[in-house]
Amino acid sequence: MLGNQASAGHLLQLIRSGEATTRGALQEATGLSRSTVSARLDQLFGAGWLREVAGTSTGGRPSSRLDFDAAHAVVLAVDLETRHARAAVLDLAGTVLAERCADLAVTEGPDQVLDTLATWFAPLLADAEVEAERVCGIGLSVPGPVDFASGQVIQPPIMPGWDRFPIRERLQEAYAQHVGSRLDPGPVPVFVDNDANLMAYAEQRASHPDCGAFLLVKASTGIGAGVVIDGEVYRGIDGGAGDIGHIRLHGCTDALCMCGSYGCLAAVASGRALAGQLSALGVATTSGSDVRRHLAEGQPDAIRLAREAGQRAGEVLVTVVTLINPGVLVIAGDLAGNPFLTGVRELLYQRAMPRTTAHLQVVTSRLGDRAGLAGAAAMVIEHLYAPERADARLAALAR
Repeated sequence: MLGNQASAGHLLQLIRSGEATTRGALQEATGLSRSTVSARLDQLFGAGWLREVAGTSTGGRPSSRLDFDAAHAVVLAVDLETRHARAAVLDLAGTVLAERCADLAVTEGPDQVLDTLATWFAPLLADAEVEAERVCGIGLSVPGPVDFASGQVIQPPIMPGWDRFPIRERLQEAYAQHVGSRLDPGPVPVFVDNDANLMAYAEQRASHPDCGAFLLVKASTGIGAGVVIDGEVYRGIDGGAGDIGHIRLHGCTDALCMCGSYGCLAAVASGRALAGQLSALGVATTSGSDVRRHLAEGQPDAIRLAREAGQRAGEVLVTVVTLINPGVLVIAGDLAGNPFLTGVRELLYQRAMPRTTAHLQVVTSRLGDRAGLAGAAAMVIEHLYAPERADARLAALAR
């Protein structure tokens, strides 16, 4: 029972979650009167957020079902990698309506990168045949630690020039310049988070919604982890949770990391590290993407090194898994594949207590290259349509 404090936003949450999808069910769940429920539903219908669908009859008058209208607005989502970016228009059910992937180096700096991304938005909306006014928010996934409250990247080893840069404000300005108007009043909301966090959020929702403790490790240019506990991303006190790539390994004191330290996991077992190791063996490799290609082609040195890298990652993950006790560990990124996965499993099952791994699934990503996009879109949607934020938006629309 939510009592008389059940606002329109709370009713929307009950409908979206499937807990109550008829007027009668909403009355029962909230304790509100029929007239109050109707008045609050009118707010949601007025905003275009709901639709009413005729229910099936069981002999009497069929009850109409209330559905969240996933087509009433769209989200712009961006997955920014170190050397390229992927952007898309998605509806509120997470369906990709238009997508673009192109080279874009994060080392060009925030001003250049964010301006370039903003120039993609109008063509993407045109490809999706969606008016700009229907954009409700932008989600951005970045390869560095993020203070979620401020939307700023904090001391990112592989994002020079981005430390504490006002990403939200700059992207809002660029969006206004290149795209313009939208349905809600005020600047377009921009949400920023770490790539591994968002990939974990998307994978958990898509493939393992009942898993209460979920872990994803992204092994690409760097190595990072995302943790989802009871359906919520765990970020730590300032966004540093999951930064396992900078845990130092024994016996690797000559491996210089991008962060300036020696012996970090990322300096030994990341895509960037393997690219250097393969180049030293005479195998032309310049990036984690090249390593991925070599693995797909069955290049023997790449397979051997990826398995060894998985073992190195497994050394760290023994502690992580023991601490978190997840039900699922997903391996994602350029190195996600059988060699790296095999190495991780070998160390985990060899060194962790049997009860720690007895109910643990160690698998590769289901969403693949779209995990970051899906997570960025879900981040926007869940924040904008959460009860308090939804109520504030409804009040602004009513003015």
